[in-house]
Amino acid sequence: MLNKYSISLIVISVFLTGWTLPKNDNPYIIVLGIAQDGGAPHAACTKECCANKWNNPQLRNKVSSLGIVDPSTNEVWMIDATPDFSSQLNTLTMNQKSTFKGVFLTHAHIGHYTGLIHLGREVMGAKQIPVYAMPKMKRFLSENGPWSQLIGLNNIDIKNLQDNTKIQLNDNLSITPFIVPHRDEFSETVGYEINGPNRSLVFIPDIDKWEKWSENIEDIVSSNDFSLLDGTFYDIDELPGRDMSKIPHPFIVESMEVLGDVDSKSRVHFIHLNHTNPALDRYSNAIKTIKDNGFNVAKRNQKFHL
Repeated sequence: MLNKYSISLIVISVFLTGWTLPKNDNPYIIVLGIAQDGGAPHAACTKECCANKWNNPQLRNKVSSLGIVDPSTNEVWMIDATPDFSSQLNTLTMNQKSTFKGVFLTHAHIGHYTGLIHLGREVMGAKQIPVYAMPKMKRFLSENGPWSQLIGLNNIDIKNLQDNTKIQLNDNLSITPFIVPHRDEFSETVGYEINGPNRSLVFIPDIDKWEKWSENIEDIVSSNDFSLLDGTFYDIDELPGRDMSKIPHPFIVESMEVLGDVDSKSRVHFIHLNHTNPALDRYSNAIKTIKDNGFNVAKRNQKFHL
């Protein structure tokens, strides 16, 4: 077994000889943001949860989005086009060698598709960027401006998704959308399962309550290596004066109870946190409780190797 002395000698040898360590070319998921649609700090919020974030960029939380990266082919994809699209795309393609292969949309709530505006002629003037959408989502984009202009000017090329139908991205990666119950005013809502050569990850940023879904979330978590799940609100007391039944999400405390007996709960990471969610504070009692129960909160730039 290598001790600290042996490891130090290896590092010195690498430095002196110019020999490089083996490169890991396996694909991975990178977390581009963890906040709910409005980000954190949140527009018009001057409460304690946002006050210290306005003047400190290091404390700000970008809107929930994932990047899919295949280093072996230099291809990248994005799940959801958020209001933070410009900086998230820069993170995903910062080496300038990556080919941006498209966007997979979950649904038509503002934090999940409005970043598409950056693909238009006022900004990137992109050419036929693939945008993967379910049927109602496709119709919403096609029949409403300014999104219809993106299609008319060939900035984007809508690709059809179907429930539980796998899309093969390349030889190493596939992605499968699945419908989940949510407030579907303008489109259906989907989560995604992403499969690589060795591992799988499931991403469900928005859902109503677990019991409203025809699938068993315990089985979903158990059958995937990583699960990034809706953590919008920590508990029912988070928005005093608001009727939480009008904005249903599984509270983190509820999810921890439902998934309490799952063996792989350490690979559950909550994401899509509202600006009021105390779990955004890494030193809060909420984050301590989450970790004490064996769960995690996703972090921006965190990677999950597939």
